[in-house]
Amino acid sequence: MKGKCLCGAIEAVADDQHDVGLCHCDMCRRWTGGPFFAVHCGPNVTFLGDTPLIYQSSEWAERGFCGKCGTHLFYHLLPKNEYILSAGLFQDQDFDLESEIFIDEKPDYYAFSNETKKLTGQQVFEQATGKNS
Repeated sequence: MKGKCLCGAIEAVADDQHDVGLCHCDMCRRWTGGPFFAVHCGPNVTFLGDTPLIYQSSEWAERGFCGKCGTHLFYHLLPKNEYILSAGLFQDQDFDLESEIFIDEKPDYYAFSNETKKLTGQQVFEQATGKNS
């Protein structure tokens, strides 16, 4: 699947995906202005054209964006080398909304009617570390 930023300076190429998830965490909402519509693409992602600018948002992740138009391109989970791309890059791709994470941080002013798997922030971290508190 191929997608591009708003100005077209960066193209993202990844294996076809069909699921999209929402992240309601404080950082994603601050970054995107709402929930992050996330497509898990694994490590096999190629960026063509301009090189994305990188912001190290935590010890375990960085976020990439276009230096010309500011489009949010990806969240890169460093320990797994997993790229989570913005669904908005892929205008011609059909996605199914499957999951919502950090549901405990979602503000009350929006809601989605889709039936999704929902995880709290603690559940997300427990899954990532293999630890149950």
